[in-house]
Formats: sequence, structure tokens, C-alpha cells
Amino acid sequence: MSCPPPTGPSLKRCALADLLIHNARIRTMDPARPFAEWCLIRDGRIAALGQGTPPGAAHKIDAGGRLVLPGFQDAHIHLLSGGTDLATAAQLYDVTSESGLLASLAAHARAKAHLPLVLGAGWQPGLFGDHNLTAALLDRVVPDRPVVIYDSSCHNACLNARALALAGIGDATPDPPNGHIVRDTGGRATGMLHEEAIPWAVARLPQLSDDTWLEGLRAGQAHANAHGITGVLDPRITELEAGIYAQAAATGALSLRVAGAALVTEADTPLAAVARLSALRAAHPGPDFHAHSAKFFMDGVFENRTAACLTPYADAPGGNAPCMFGADQTGALFTALDAARFAIHVHVIGDAAARRALDGLAAARAANGPWPAAHQLTHLQLTDRADLGRLASLATANIQPLWARFDPTVPDIALDMIGPARWPDTYAFRRMLDAGADWCLSSDWPVTTLNPFQIIETAVTRQPRRSEGRRAPFQPDQTLTVEECVLGYTLQAARACWRSGFTGLLRPGFSADLIVVSQDIFACAPEAISETQVLLTLFKGRPVHAAAPFGD
Repeated sequence: MSCPPPTGPSLKRCALADLLIHNARIRTMDPARPFAEWCLIRDGRIAALGQGTPPGAAHKIDAGGRLVLPGFQDAHIHLLSGGTDLATAAQLYDVTSESGLLASLAAHARAKAHLPLVLGAGWQPGLFGDHNLTAALLDRVVPDRPVVIYDSSCHNACLNARALALAGIGDATPDPPNGHIVRDTGGRATGMLHEEAIPWAVARLPQLSDDTWLEGLRAGQAHANAHGITGVLDPRITELEAGIYAQAAATGALSLRVAGAALVTEADTPLAAVARLSALRAAHPGPDFHAHSAKFFMDGVFENRTAACLTPYADAPGGNAPCMFGADQTGALFTALDAARFAIHVHVIGDAAARRALDGLAAARAANGPWPAAHQLTHLQLTDRADLGRLASLATANIQPLWARFDPTVPDIALDMIGPARWPDTYAFRRMLDAGADWCLSSDWPVTTLNPFQIIETAVTRQPRRSEGRRAPFQPDQTLTVEECVLGYTLQAARACWRSGFTGLLRPGFSADLIVVSQDIFACAPEAISETQVLLTLFKGRPVHAAAPFGD
């Protein structure tokens, strides 16, 4: 008997009755039993794994000799905001000209006339920025409704005049903490905002409804499930995100597990941060949505010159940026949150930001002693070699390998700022692992694709995909192996999300979260890994994505 695609009334039966996956090449990622040919699922959990003749079952899936893996987990993905972008925002990722941007925005404004504001996502720094995106430009196509368009990093956004007025931003408005209102040579606000000026302004604009956010969550989940993702860590949780995830969890609408890192800002005191996060953790204990960590932005990004580095930028303008938290404040906040047993999840781009975060974690360790926190430094674009040993002893390297390449189309202004002399320390993933660092892989979607196979290919090749146009590999001595990448998306990611006791491996008693894929990524050519398709995704033994029916 076949188990149908995830539609119709038979869906629940497949989750509850015995389900056998057989004729499979199963990589369990369990070192005690790494391979199997069949997997028996009962009541949403793995009942047995084996080789040879399989047992009987009420429902069967013939995998056709294909590779079966644990469900992937993305430990740094903005699932709700990315899904809401899919549902509400003009997609600007591939726009390369001013005319194309305006045409996309105008068409989207007409199509989404029911929304209280016009949103766009994904314009590319290197093509657009402070020099050519202004409120006056956006007003040419949408003068009568508030407009907010985010860049691909979400660290920059441009508002039109209507949005500036509603947000109360004028020429004399002071910059908010860790944010910047861009002004022209005459001191006039242009419409461009950097960093914490963005949420500060957007909070003053008309808001999307809960129904729209839930629509976005459904879109994000479907997109993630279609790429084999059954668990995530959303690294920027506020009351809004917590409320939406909690609604979905309460109604059984989550088709993956969500861990949340609650945002801590420069305005927080240790007492206030611990109180707020403790209340959030108590309200959302899991298992499908749990708040387990604290999120810090230690710096910004190179693309708007807010990355904090140990030496000045190497391009012609030069300069640098400070860390967003002072040294004493970092130590106090990290120590208090670590003592309250929160994982600490830190955005670090520049090497000075990485050092500041490591200093804070060291202070917390000295005060509180070690415990299995899975503290994480994420991005690690530029890391000083002197800090690699400290990284190995203090934190997990949460990395996004898709960025570790020469971009085939968009000028990479970050590499100009870093300078060729420091390129060997840029996305130096092999050096981190060789130094003993724990690691996990993630996407930072919607900043980049969430497709794990495109990301794995770049980690292995340090090049763009063939279809994008070949470039020389970027620092090819820093490649990872396929095995390391799959571990980074399974066992290692589960540990980062605090759910390694029941996910991340295919083992009896563990949740039946698994995927069937179109080719064996351990055997195919490295440049073909990105062509891998997810044919079936099971979450708790229930199909949440099926590209085609499977059956005997």
C-alpha cells in the first residue's frame, strides 16, 4: 500500500499507522549504526531500522534505492519574516537596474492594494545603496502609500516620503541607538536607514495583521519543507514572532520545529533582559516552539560600513565601526543570561565583533562555569586567527557557506573593504574546524537561498553553481566535506537548537523526521550537489512535502 502525497484525509492515517520505508540507502548520521536499508515508523517515531528483509507494515514507501537522510535543520533562518516576504513583498533579489526596481515595485503595489503598506525585499548592495536609493525615487511610483524596501541583508532599508512622515523622521531627527538615518550633503534625510533605525521606524508605520503573518508562516514552512527542513532556529524573536509561532503551535499548524532566540538590545540591562527572556521561555517551553536563547547584534554588515574590525577597512574610504555593545555591558549581559541558562547567539561579521563576543563568553564561563549551552557565533565573516582556539572552547560556529564564493553577478563590496591581505581569514571554515570548533550550517534566509544542497555545494567547492557562471574558487583551502556539511545540517544543528535528544539522527525512539532525495550527494560530482531535489519530507512521520507519490 502506498502512502500518498501530503493532501487529503489519508494524511493523518499515515502519521499514526505503521509506515515502512524500504529499498532505501539510509544514512542515519548515527555513528553507532550509520547505514540501513529500511526504517519502520510508528506513532511519529522511528520504531526500528535494519538491513535485509524488512518487516510488514500497514503503509509502505518504496524509496527506489534513493538516499534517505534525517530531516535537515536550519539553525539560523528568519522563517516568519522570510515567509511573510514571500506573501507580501516585491521580490527584488534579481533586479539590476533602477527602471527594473521601479517597475517591480509599481506592479507589486497594484497587486497588493489591500495591504496597509508597500513592501519590497532583496535589493542588492553593490548595485543599489545610499548613493542611488532615495525617498524621491520611490515616490515616482508610489507617492500615496507608505513604502519600505529592504536590501538582501535586511540591514538597510529605503522608505518613501509617506513612510518617513508617518515614522516621524525629519531632517533634524536624531539617530536612534545603533541606527543611522542617512542624510545628503545638505543634511536632509534621504529615506535610507541603516541597522536599528529600521525597526525603530517600521514600528511607527501601519502594521500587518496576524492573519497576514500566519499566511507568511505557512508560505515559509512550505518553502522550508520542500527543501527538506524539519527544524529551525529563528534568530530574532520579539513578542510579535513569539505570538505567531505560539498560535501555530497551539493549533497544530507547525510542519517543523521552531527554536527562538529572543532579541536583546543595547537598551537592556542584565536584570531586564533576564526577566523578559525568562518570561518568554516560561510561556513557550516547547517542544514544537521554544524560546531558548538570547540574540545579540554585536555589529552590522560591511555593506553599510557597520562591521566592527580590528583594523580599518582596506578600501579607499577606509574607516571602521564600533561594536554595538561595549565591553563591560557585553560581559555583564552575557554573564547574567548564561547564569540563567540561556544560550547566547551572537551576530558577528567583523573580527572585532567576534573578539568582543568571545571576551563576553569567556567572562560568563569564568563566572558561572561550563555547561552544555551551545552558545553560538553566527556569520563569522572575518575572524582573526588568534581567536580560533577561543572559538573552539567557547562557542559553536554557526556558518552560512553560500557566502564563501566570488559572486558571479553582484560586485562584492565587502571583499574590497576587507582587502586581499585578509581574504584568507574570510569565511575560514576549514581553519575553524581544524582548530576544534563545533559547527552547524545554516542559510540566514531570506538573505540567501535556504536550499541546503546549493549551500552544501558551495561549502565543498567555494564556487558559484555552474548555472550561475563559473568563477575561480574563493580560498579553496577552506572547503568542507560533504559528510561535515550533512552533519552540520543534522546532528550538529539539532544540538544548536537544543533538540539533539530526539532529532538530528535516525535512531529508534527519535522523531521520524526524514527526507528522501533524488541523488546520492556523497557519490555525485561536487558541482552537481546543488541539483539535488527533495522528493519526500516526513515530519513526525507525516508527509509535509511530496514531489510525487511513492508506493510499492
